[in-house]
Amino acid sequence: MKVVSLRMKTSIVMGALLGVVCIIGAGARTGLWGSFIYLLALWYNRLLMGIVIGLATSRKRRVALLRGAFLGLMVSLAFYLTTELGDHVTFLAGILYGVIIDYVASRHSQFVNSIISRLRGKEVT
Repeated sequence: MKVVSLRMKTSIVMGALLGVVCIIGAGARTGLWGSFIYLLALWYNRLLMGIVIGLATSRKRRVALLRGAFLGLMVSLAFYLTTELGDHVTFLAGILYGVIIDYVASRHSQFVNSIISRLRGKEVT
């Protein structure tokens, strides 16, 4: 039995990568490069989104877009509320990132796993 599923690994990697994209965009858009805690919280929110989406174990790929949007909305809402409903772009991006994470985790986990394995220098199984 695998300790961490391929779907979970993919979701975490995608959440972390999209978190970096998100903090670059938010930092450039709002000029918050000096607010390390704000940007760290934003990245952590995206990482947490990847974990939550990775836990969704339904094998129905048809619902991946709706499930991703819903889970992205729910996780992003936590961060959105801390901005006193002020950062609309980040909130909407969270919904989109939820869709992207769930889609990639549902359809392309094996491809992402092969990339991770190659980066580690391991044989792809």
